[in-house]
Amino acid sequence: MAADPGGLDNTEMADRPGVSASTVKNHITGLFAELHVRDRAQAVIAAYETDLVTVRREA
Repeated sequence: MAADPGGLDNTEMADRPGVSASTVKNHITGLFAELHVRDRAQAVIAAYETDLVTVRREA
Protein backbone atom coordinates (compact mmCIF):
# COMPACT_ATOMS: atom_id res chain seq x y z
CA MET A 1 0.00 0.00 0.00
CA ALA A 2 1.16 3.55 -0.69
CA ALA A 3 2.73 5.48 2.18
CA ASP A 4 0.27 8.35 1.69
CA PRO A 5 -3.12 6.98 0.57
CA GLY A 6 -4.65 10.47 0.75
CA GLY A 7 -8.04 9.60 2.23
CA LEU A 8 -8.98 6.98 -0.33
CA ASP A 9 -11.70 4.39 0.24
CA ASN A 10 -10.94 0.65 0.11
CA THR A 11 -11.73 0.33 -3.60
CA GLU A 12 -9.55 3.30 -4.53
CA MET A 13 -6.67 1.91 -2.45
CA ALA A 14 -7.06 -1.49 -4.10
CA ASP A 15 -6.66 0.07 -7.54
CA ARG A 16 -3.18 1.37 -6.72
CA PRO A 17 -1.30 -1.86 -5.94
CA GLY A 18 -3.66 -4.02 -8.02
CA VAL A 19 -5.23 -6.00 -5.17
CA SER A 20 -8.91 -6.52 -4.46
CA ALA A 21 -10.98 -4.25 -2.26
CA SER A 22 -11.65 -7.20 0.03
CA THR A 23 -7.89 -7.67 0.54
CA VAL A 24 -7.59 -4.01 1.51
CA LYS A 25 -10.55 -4.39 3.89
CA ASN A 26 -8.92 -7.45 5.49
CA HIS A 27 -5.67 -5.56 6.08
CA ILE A 28 -7.51 -2.55 7.51
CA THR A 29 -9.55 -4.81 9.79
CA GLY A 30 -6.31 -6.37 11.06
CA LEU A 31 -4.83 -2.92 11.65
CA PHE A 32 -7.92 -1.88 13.62
CA ALA A 33 -7.59 -5.01 15.77
CA GLU A 34 -3.89 -4.30 16.45
CA LEU A 35 -4.68 -0.71 17.43
CA HIS A 36 -7.80 -1.70 19.41
CA VAL A 37 -9.98 0.75 17.46
CA ARG A 38 -13.29 0.40 15.60
CA ASP A 39 -12.97 2.85 12.71
CA ARG A 40 -10.58 4.99 10.67
CA ALA A 41 -11.05 8.09 12.82
CA GLN A 42 -10.00 6.20 15.94
CA ALA A 43 -7.10 4.65 14.03
CA VAL A 44 -5.80 8.11 13.10
CA ILE A 45 -6.05 9.27 16.71
CA ALA A 46 -4.28 6.13 17.95
CA ALA A 47 -1.53 6.53 15.34
CA TYR A 48 -0.78 10.07 16.52
CA GLU A 49 -1.05 9.20 20.24
CA THR A 50 1.43 6.34 19.88
CA ASP A 51 3.80 8.35 17.64
CA LEU A 52 3.23 5.88 14.80
CA VAL A 53 2.85 9.01 12.67
CA THR A 54 3.82 12.61 13.29
CA VAL A 55 2.51 15.93 12.04
CA ARG A 56 4.10 16.88 8.76
CA ARG A 57 5.47 20.41 8.97
CA GLU A 58 5.75 22.37 5.74
CA ALA A 59 9.00 24.37 5.51
